[in-house]
Amino acid sequence: MKNQIKINRVIKGFSQETLAQAVGVSRQTINALEAAKYVPSTVLALKLARVLEKTMEELFELEDSDM
Repeated sequence: MKNQIKINRVIKGFSQETLAQAVGVSRQTINALEAAKYVPSTVLALKLARVLEKTMEELFELEDSDM
């Protein structure tokens, strides 16, 4: 799954640590998400979308290999 977390985090002026605190996870989790090494739960994806003021579709995109 592709994601646009990093670019939207930077646009908002959040560090990985600040975003992590806002959604209740560790900085390492944000790092893993941005590196596409971790797929978030639905709850975490919704929290990220809310904090970054984006829709889920704006943050996450399925790849052909996900289908």
